[in-house]
Amino acid sequence: MATQKSASLTGMADAQPVINDIDWDDLVDCLKKGMDDFKTYPSHLVLLVVIYPVLGMILARLTFGYDILPLLFPIISGFALVGPLAAVGLYELSRRREKGGKVSWKHAFAPFKSPSIGSILTLGVLQLVIYFLWLGAALTIYRLTFGNALPTSIPGFIYEILTTPAGWTLIIVGGGVGFLFAVTVLIISVVSFPLILDREVSAIEAVQTSARAVLENPMSMTMWGIIVATLLGIGMLPLFVGLAVTMPVLGHATWHLYRKVVKH
Repeated sequence: MATQKSASLTGMADAQPVINDIDWDDLVDCLKKGMDDFKTYPSHLVLLVVIYPVLGMILARLTFGYDILPLLFPIISGFALVGPLAAVGLYELSRRREKGGKVSWKHAFAPFKSPSIGSILTLGVLQLVIYFLWLGAALTIYRLTFGNALPTSIPGFIYEILTTPAGWTLIIVGGGVGFLFAVTVLIISVVSFPLILDREVSAIEAVQTSARAVLENPMSMTMWGIIVATLLGIGMLPLFVGLAVTMPVLGHATWHLYRKVVKH
């Protein structure tokens, strides 16, 4: 269970939030509480309204040409890079429920009226920049392995990816670069958005605290990253319908992770 750990930097312990040590049981408890919050405030319909128009636009673009096909997986997998920003409203619902106050769906938009909206927007812009950098990196890797030739069909593209040396290179290099982007987002945002909602701190202070949380709990945060990636992957399998459950559950669970990691 979570135990207190002193701030790492001498002379800054009083200024910085204290980081707790967490273990596997804490992660499981966060997921259970996240599921409980989701059952209390189901958000699957809201997310379906957001997810499916985006997927619809992608499919519509594919109908008129396959030039977007090399970026299809990076676009979809990039959901994880902007997930912490998209889940701000879910953090707020969990926060209010934890305090025992009256909660309704209008409170999901309360962060936009928060005194910390500047810090929220700053971190949001940072995550969007990272997302577009990932798309740029993915496109560059594709062009370095396949050149400027565009796919002529979806089956042909899948065949080339899975059966040619260039395709294997794309999978390995692209997967490695994507992993680095995912680790970066985990470090800067695993508890930063919930911290901003809970306390009036700057974006820089929130990122520093998030980085310390990861550095002082490397194994637990690695496991958390694997859990997030696994659940998002499972959610994508049945035509992305599962994301309407896994994304809000992870959003609520992240609030409870923050409560365990950062001492109050």
